[in-house]
Amino acid sequence: MSEHLVRRMVVEELYEETLLLADEARAVFDLRSRDPEETSGDPLRIALSIEGLRTTTRLMNLLAWLLNQRAFFAGELSEAQVKRCGMLASDRRSDPVQMAQLLPPTRALIRESERLYARAERLDRQLRRDAEAGPARGLQDRLASAFAQG
Repeated sequence: MSEHLVRRMVVEELYEETLLLADEARAVFDLRSRDPEETSGDPLRIALSIEGLRTTTRLMNLLAWLLNQRAFFAGELSEAQVKRCGMLASDRRSDPVQMAQLLPPTRALIRESERLYARAERLDRQLRRDAEAGPARGLQDRLASAFAQG
C-alpha cells in the first residue's frame, strides 16, 4: 500500500471521527436548554461556555484542515495551495481550572478533541516535512532501497 494511500485513509478516518465528535460537542455545550436567569454567574455555566468555545473552535479548525487535505487528495487543490492555505493552526489546550468545574463525560469529550487534534498535528508536521524534502527525498529513498538490496 502506498504512503499516499495510507495518508489519505488516515485523513478520512480523522474526518469521520471529528464529525462525530463535533456533533457530540454541539449537544453537550448547547446552553439554550438552561434558564439563563437561574444559572447566571454559575461556575458550571461559565466553564461550559469557555471550554465549549475552545472545543468547538478546535474541532472546526480541525475540520477545515481535514477538508483541505481531502480536497488535495481529490486533486481539487494543488500542493502549493495546501502549503499556502492548508496549515493547521496551533491548538489552545483546555484550562485546568475550567475543566475542574465540568462533569467527567464532558472532560472526556474535550480530551478526545485534544487527542484528535494532536493526531492531526503530527500528520501535518509529517506532510510538511515530506513536502519540504520534495523530489530529493524520493531519490534518496530509491537510492537507499537500491543499495539495501544489493
